[in-house]
Amino acid sequence: MDIPIKYDHKFIEKEIYKKWENEDYFSSYPDNRIPYAIIMPPPNVTGVLHIGHVLNNTIQDVLIRYARMNGYNTCWIPGLDHASIATEAKVVEKLKEKGLSKFRLGRKKFINHVLQWTKTHKEIIINQIKQLGCSCDWKRLQFTMDEKLYESVIKSFIFLYKKGYIYRGYHVVNWDTKAKTTISDEEVIYKNVVGNLYYIKYKIEDENNFITVATTRPETIFGDTAICFHPNDERFYSLKGKNVIVPITNKIIPVIQDSYTDPNLGTGCFKITPAHDIYDKKIADKYQLEMINIFNEDGTINENGFHYKNMDRFESRKKIIKELKKLNLLKKIEKIDHRVGFSERTLSIIECIPSIQWFIKMKDLAIPAIEAIKKEKIKFYPKKIKNIYFQWMNKIHDWNISRQLWWGHRIPVYYYGKKINDFVVAENIKDALNKAKKKINNDQLTYNDLKQDPDVLDTWFSSWLLPLSIFDGIKSPNNPEISYYYPTENLITGSDILFFWVAKMIISGFFFREEKPFKNVFFTGIVRDYNNKKISKSLKNSPNCTKLISEYGADAVRFGVMIKTIAGKDINFDDKTCIQGRNLSNKIWNSFRLIKKWKTMVVNELTNEYIYDYINITIKWIENRFYYVLEYVENKIKEYKLDESLMILYKFFWNDFCSIFLEIMKTVTINKKYIPKNIYYSVIKNYENILKLLHPYIPFISEKVWGLLRNRKSKDSIMISSWPKMKKYDINIIYSFERIIQIITKIRNIRNENNISNSFNLILFSMKKERKEYSKILSKLVNISNIILISDQYKIDKLSFFSFFLIGTEKFFLSLDSKNKNFFIEKKNSSIISVEKKIKYLNKLLSIINKNLNNEKYRSFVPDKILSKERKKKIDTINKIRSFKEYLKYLKNQ
Repeated sequence: MDIPIKYDHKFIEKEIYKKWENEDYFSSYPDNRIPYAIIMPPPNVTGVLHIGHVLNNTIQDVLIRYARMNGYNTCWIPGLDHASIATEAKVVEKLKEKGLSKFRLGRKKFINHVLQWTKTHKEIIINQIKQLGCSCDWKRLQFTMDEKLYESVIKSFIFLYKKGYIYRGYHVVNWDTKAKTTISDEEVIYKNVVGNLYYIKYKIEDENNFITVATTRPETIFGDTAICFHPNDERFYSLKGKNVIVPITNKIIPVIQDSYTDPNLGTGCFKITPAHDIYDKKIADKYQLEMINIFNEDGTINENGFHYKNMDRFESRKKIIKELKKLNLLKKIEKIDHRVGFSERTLSIIECIPSIQWFIKMKDLAIPAIEAIKKEKIKFYPKKIKNIYFQWMNKIHDWNISRQLWWGHRIPVYYYGKKINDFVVAENIKDALNKAKKKINNDQLTYNDLKQDPDVLDTWFSSWLLPLSIFDGIKSPNNPEISYYYPTENLITGSDILFFWVAKMIISGFFFREEKPFKNVFFTGIVRDYNNKKISKSLKNSPNCTKLISEYGADAVRFGVMIKTIAGKDINFDDKTCIQGRNLSNKIWNSFRLIKKWKTMVVNELTNEYIYDYINITIKWIENRFYYVLEYVENKIKEYKLDESLMILYKFFWNDFCSIFLEIMKTVTINKKYIPKNIYYSVIKNYENILKLLHPYIPFISEKVWGLLRNRKSKDSIMISSWPKMKKYDINIIYSFERIIQIITKIRNIRNENNISNSFNLILFSMKKERKEYSKILSKLVNISNIILISDQYKIDKLSFFSFFLIGTEKFFLSLDSKNKNFFIEKKNSSIISVEKKIKYLNKLLSIINKNLNNEKYRSFVPDKILSKERKKKIDTINKIRSFKEYLKYLKNQ
């Protein structure tokens, strides 16, 4: 078989993924195995995957592949979210470019345009997920607007309404003036903005005096219904029971007192605008104040704004200030750094406006979800996320679930009259007509008398049901799928949607099924660039994931994101980590090519001379080392420390297997081609075991090499092979061999630093007698022609060596097996410079250690375990300095 010199990921990855799909390896059905289900956080159908999706989906795939190889019935359900606000905004913008508007098209035609958009982007996103190597069950692909999920959404709405949790109310809500819809509190992003604080004078009724109020939004004076100060603020006692006149409008409003106000802010006197501030609305309810809305849906001023009607809110602000100046009612303007709310979806500045909307009462629903985290029925990784969760859940507000959009799940409410309660809640218009007839006792009602609510439900209302609805658990609570797969195993998601999605899914799970929706939640951090800016499409600093995969390969990109992934911590992504991943793929391919070049031979008397005792100890070492690594990897995966498990695998394969094990195996080949059969199969067995451990992280190349190593059939996939079973390992064999590896590494470094070819013989002076088989390893790998034991009668100062190194406190000396005096002098001089640098570095290190240990605050703050480590480090550093100084003295005296 001809094996290509280079690993071509572009061809191989497509070929392998097609094979996986054809063999139906991703599908899952309930059986007698233990289930292991994961729901993919569904990407929005608004564009392409970004690096955050790559990170999230790679983590899920690692866990799924690991579970599959461990015999679980894995079910990874992919999905896509209809993303009401974002998708509608995209389609509206696209239509605008063609000179069309959704209102001219009408609801039905507009929805057809949205469906065409989503079809295109669904295909793009699905292909990208496949390119990444994700082993999803594509037969279970879910789209949040699919019929099954739609029916679950409608049924859950009706059930919640019947139970009294859903209600229609008139509240002050967050309003996105660009999308012309309400948004939830969690969809408002607050940013610090430099703005102006305007000090406006309000005339006291029947007096020639004024009070001054500071505001950042002077345009809202048209909605003022009171002036308020703190009851204990003596500065304003004279205002009790009085009224003031609102500038421009000349409307008379009362002065009230309430402890809500902070006397230390602004002037201590505040304007109350109930229609445009949630806290002002609470005061208005308390004192029965009028509520005046001054905004149109698009953020322009409405008829309550007098001569500013239909003017843009920010334009009106400028003109109002000019008018106030003319009226001599503007005292001053100050620069201020204050928090401003922006829509997460459209990035426009949010306005608070009063509106009739649909809400869910959340306080009682949240209680079981709070208890579940307290009692660790659901575990969070990292644990610190729990504190943020509790802070939010204990102050949870009613959830505004209606959106003034056309794309989404339409609210199942039908109106038959003009009064606020003239409606019925029903699954369809037929059911609605029957309910309406019964409600008002009127058989003359027809379909034409009914009008469905034009609004749609918040996108998260469908998403919070996913662990239930994907298994049809809302419509059919006891069906075999929900009974088998629920609760799911892991949820992998960003901490930024803790309240949007995670908390709400926990709430819905306990409400609809009285059971948690998942067992564990792993929160990824935010992916940032190397300027520490959040990677996002809006900042245009997001790498093109398709191009990354095309350039480096999916395995390399997966490696690049996984090697830095720590639960809850932000990561700085850089292409360099993908290069490291690509280098690993090349290393795997090259090691495979090396092994496949070898031909086996039967060991007999003629060939027995090639079977050395050092080979046996090397094989024992790699096998014991493997099970040590296996134990470490499994523990780290259970702790969701996937970066640590990947790093030890990377080092184990690159350093231990390739640089040491294979190099030693090469020494028993004849003509670099023939190798004893038993040794060859030992190499293959160890290589395959390592490939299994690497497979969840880098599935494509591990699959390709697995298939070629023994020329397997297409059905013999590594992804359905068994994960290695844990065996006992001998730690003494590992430690003793690792000492030799350390010696080899030191000698290799010295050769490189001094530009000494490996063909040049060296003599090693050791304080400890080396085992015979270890001596042979040193001879084979770093060309040590002789190892001399430094005994009592062997005076160090009489030795002729050019380099020195330490393994712990053990000293080693290297001498040239050469009579070339000039060469020796040259190496000696470079060693003097090198040792002086090392002593300088160690002295600096010792100074830092001493500074910490002499610092009383440091000693009281740092745990005892770390303190004892620092003290040991100090002793080791002092010993190293002493050894290097002795060596330096020797070098200078030679």
